[in-house]
Amino acid sequence: MERTQEIYVSDHQNIEANLTGLEEMNTTMEIESSSAPQSKNYKKWLRISIYVFFVLACQALSTILGRLYYENGGKSTRMGTLVQLIGFPVLFLFRFFSRNKNLKSTDTNIRQFSSFTTLGSVYLVTGLLVSANSYMSSVGLIYLPVSTFSLILASQLAFTAFFSYFLNSQKFTPFIVNSLFLLTISSALLVVNTESQNTAKVSRVKYVIGIICTIGASAGIGLLLSLVQLILRKVLKKNTFSTVTDLVAYQSFVASCVVLIGLFASGEWKTLTSEMENYKLGKAPYIMTLTSIAISWQVYTIGVVGLIFESSSVFSNSITAVGLPIVPVVAVIVFHDKMNSPKIFSIILAIWGFISFVYQHYLDEKKLKTSHTSPVGGPLLPVEEGHTNIQSV
Repeated sequence: MERTQEIYVSDHQNIEANLTGLEEMNTTMEIESSSAPQSKNYKKWLRISIYVFFVLACQALSTILGRLYYENGGKSTRMGTLVQLIGFPVLFLFRFFSRNKNLKSTDTNIRQFSSFTTLGSVYLVTGLLVSANSYMSSVGLIYLPVSTFSLILASQLAFTAFFSYFLNSQKFTPFIVNSLFLLTISSALLVVNTESQNTAKVSRVKYVIGIICTIGASAGIGLLLSLVQLILRKVLKKNTFSTVTDLVAYQSFVASCVVLIGLFASGEWKTLTSEMENYKLGKAPYIMTLTSIAISWQVYTIGVVGLIFESSSVFSNSITAVGLPIVPVVAVIVFHDKMNSPKIFSIILAIWGFISFVYQHYLDEKKLKTSHTSPVGGPLLPVEEGHTNIQSV
């Protein structure tokens, strides 16, 4: 009898030990499974933080360096345009090293849906538009103070909403209308307040030309963003990593070719040697300035494309909008731009308009995610980003 009890107790202890071991194993597996998504989420936000830094830092840096080039003896607007575009091979490297992580199986059959003629037409049209925008931007930057140039260029958000209304059925919500009104008033204050601007280095005619070209560049950027959104949705019918990266890279390639043709056809290339020799900071800083502009523009573009696929195109567009008011502040520090009452008021209105714009797109994305959610208790469905604006320049 005692022997039977010993066996029973021993078996009972073995069962308890096995159950305890199973519980510990399950607990370990749960910890490991929960830590894996946390680690993945941490890496994702680290990448997003890096891309945000790229956008905010390089957006301001490229504009400041562009003005530095003109401020110290640079006179070629076509060279100032070319350096914005010529760094496009960096995008192919970015695409190559990001291929394994971002490329989906649907990326490989993109050409089944888009013929060579269709792709060529898309790259040609958007490339021509990019070259025109970049050239007008260079003309505006050479004739206007950086702070004035940046604030007028910020109206691209208003133009984006305007063109999206016609091309992409963008709805004019109260926040969008408020943003349009504020950004329009912000730019108008600088346009009509020419007497208080620092125009000693340029004639009044050139100053007006600078304003017109900057407004034209702003409108062109808004048209480009809306057009790219339409192309991805209706023509290419793809919004994948390789599609967007190829579109940005090849349109920059086309734009670079157009600018190079203009540079040689106008004979402006003949003045580049003397321009480098007479550059106030020296020959080496001349080359370094142009190289830095090219690199900063492409790093900015990498940041924009990276944010689109790590988060969303709305978030990318919002970060770009948030970065626009940084440039006027930096310009006042670096170039001692005159900061008068109308310009301060213009900056306040612009920031208010940016906040209104960003908040509306935050609501749009929240609504989009909700619409792709199944009934209560069901799994989340994937959210497509093809319905939002894509910042591609």
